[in-house]
Amino acid sequence: MCGIAGFFGFGAPGDPRVALAAMTAAIVHRGPDADGHWIEAGSQIAFGHRRLSIIDLSPAGAQPMHSHDGRMTMAFNGEIYNFPDLRSQLEARHGAIAWRGHSDSEVLLECFARDGIADTLDRVDGMFAIALFDHAQRELTLIRDAFGEKPLYYGLHKGSLLFASELKAIAALPGFDAAMDLDALGDFFKYSYVPGPQSIWQGISKLQPAHRLTVSLDNVQAGALPQPERWWDHVGDALAARQEMFAGSLDEARKRGDALLQAATARRMVSDVPLGAFLSGGIDSSMVVAQMQRAASAPVRTFSIGMAEDGYDESPAAKAVATHLGTDHTELVLSPAEVQDVIPEVGAIHDEPFADSSQVPTFLVSRMARQHVTVALSGDGGDEIFGGYNRYFTGPKVWNRMARLPAPARRMLGAALRAVPAATYRIAGPILPGELASGRAQEKVRKLARVIGVADEAAFHDRLLATSDDPASLLAVDARMSRLPARQDARAAALDFAHRAMLVDTANYMPDDVLVKVDRAAMAVSLETRTPYLERDLYRFAWSLPADMRAGAGIGKRLLREMLYTHVPRALVDRPKAGFAIPVGRWLRTGLRDWAESELSRDALAKSGLLDVDTIRRRWEEHLSGRQDHEALLWNVLMFQAWRRRRP
Repeated sequence: MCGIAGFFGFGAPGDPRVALAAMTAAIVHRGPDADGHWIEAGSQIAFGHRRLSIIDLSPAGAQPMHSHDGRMTMAFNGEIYNFPDLRSQLEARHGAIAWRGHSDSEVLLECFARDGIADTLDRVDGMFAIALFDHAQRELTLIRDAFGEKPLYYGLHKGSLLFASELKAIAALPGFDAAMDLDALGDFFKYSYVPGPQSIWQGISKLQPAHRLTVSLDNVQAGALPQPERWWDHVGDALAARQEMFAGSLDEARKRGDALLQAATARRMVSDVPLGAFLSGGIDSSMVVAQMQRAASAPVRTFSIGMAEDGYDESPAAKAVATHLGTDHTELVLSPAEVQDVIPEVGAIHDEPFADSSQVPTFLVSRMARQHVTVALSGDGGDEIFGGYNRYFTGPKVWNRMARLPAPARRMLGAALRAVPAATYRIAGPILPGELASGRAQEKVRKLARVIGVADEAAFHDRLLATSDDPASLLAVDARMSRLPARQDARAAALDFAHRAMLVDTANYMPDDVLVKVDRAAMAVSLETRTPYLERDLYRFAWSLPADMRAGAGIGKRLLREMLYTHVPRALVDRPKAGFAIPVGRWLRTGLRDWAESELSRDALAKSGLLDVDTIRRRWEEHLSGRQDHEALLWNVLMFQAWRRRRP
């Protein structure tokens, strides 16, 4: 795991050595073990690399790295899990190779040099952001992994093509002065993150998952980049898998899924440094830890975070799973005061406004794990791949019932639900059934209130994904906002709601929220994270499953549940999904109130010139009084304020 940065064309940076040093210094947290620079003046290309040594700790694994024939130079962030197989295959095709070391980086680069980019990407299993310079063609190729685990930003600026793992590196370039993208800002206030390919800065884009961009110096000097090309088609693979549906029994599917996940997990356990896992006690992470423990010769190190709040504390479940599996478990239970102390630090790790409140526990569990290990496996991706989010199986039911009512009646009902005071839920909580009694009743009813008045199914889906009903009301400037379901590939139109939603989330929410949250939190403390669910063979298998084995019959991740039953007792599996969140709404009224008031004062809100001060102050006062709960909206504003203070 590392960080990369560089530029093509010497128009913007001035002295390229000074510029490159500034860029890599800004991402030292991604790779504290070594700092590598390579500049070729004749080609006007510069690569920088920060190294977190994981495999082959010797200088033979250092980057930027040159291929044996001298044709290609690479700066690479990530891990290639099947590199031993790729190495054997390469030698079978090309004969013995005088390897300098045993790193995955060297194997990957030799595959590119000897077999070409397309063939190599077709065979690779890994997470990566790659800058590859072909000296013969004098072309730079930027490549991002299949699911978007590793970030890669790029853009033209003052005669140079800039690229980096984080915007911090680009912003550190002397003279960088891009303007804020107000449409991206509007999307942030709508979804709580900035959806790709846009970034918060005009002219700087995210390279989308499974894409590559090949650029010549002529392109850069002309100020016109070609469009990125897709090197893997996640929609096409999903649809092809559904044409060859798995025809076996549930037990046969369980065995097949278990074997695939076991293989993916074992490949992700290869490391020359200490390794562990995040364990929330949920299905996804418990399944990964069970597979790790099955493959390990000693107890696996596991780490969990709990909340000192009813309905949010999953640490007892995590501990129970850890005890059953026999892991070496460490947990931390957080109080509002501890969260308040760490919020400024958490805000500093994101380059763009980012407001998924689970960013706080994610950072804290990463920091705790880093005291013991350098690599941690996680369960991210299980929900999107195997159908775990409630909206996949409750969404169609809710919409079908809603659609029977006239639109005016739905709007009236939504308004009535929104008008219920927050205090009502606190009083009624003890007598409410099921999940509504868990302390999160208001959250669930508010979600229903937000979606019930929409006009059609597309708007319903979009509202499910949004965290704010009316983000434009928070802004004092005009901004166009995305509708993420509208980005769905037309080939998926014939799928049912749940499967369309999974594809939308795989392309948007997962890479731009879930994986951003984990990457930035872990890399801030120089911890590598790996995700066994994000493996293409496992993805294809999941998409070949009948609907009732994924998100059908009112049960999410049915197959994963069946797989986990063979490792832990059912009582530890069949419990309500809590998620990895913090009780922001409550804490804003109590332990976080002083901090929030400092960020939401009229003077603080007015400083950017971008926010509607009166609207936000009104929502804040409603929240404090308990008349309404504006948790998500206020957290968005607070995280924007925290981000804005650190940026020009």
